Amino acid sequence: MVGIGYDVHRFKEGRPLVLGGVTIPHTHGLDGHSDADVLCHALADAVLGALGQPDIGFFFPPGDPTCAGISSLKILEKCRDLAAEAGVSIVNVDATLVAEVPKVLPHREAMRQNIGAALGIAPQRVGIKATTNETMGFVGRREGIAAMAVAQVA
Repeated sequence: MVGIGYDVHRFKEGRPLVLGGVTIPHTHGLDGHSDADVLCHALADAVLGALGQPDIGFFFPPGDPTCAGISSLKILEKCRDLAAEAGVSIVNVDATLVAEVPKVLPHREAMRQNIGAALGIAPQRVGIKATTNETMGFVGRREGIAAMAVAQVA
């Protein structure tokens, strides 16, 4: 079974930029109720979709004070647990970040390690790529970051 995920967050001053559980030095972080890790959110929705579950907002409602500032790696751990409860394993995940800034490649391996650990899979089963939006749209204007993901469970 496979699932897809998509997420987007706008940049905001005064917040850390967290992608794949890695805090990346940057002038702005992403705005959101949790740590706003757009990469983990897209991956979570992909895993949840593969499981036939609702999206992450169902399990981690944006208005829930217990979710404020939560690490999105915890969200991925919940997805791992839901897969185990369903009697399936996460086979692999693959994601693409769409951002003009920052550069992702220097942080890719740390992201793969974090995501793999949270999902209970080898980092080699975590694909992470990045591209720009060729200066078009909100991403091109450096207003935020988008992420797309797929996940396979069996």
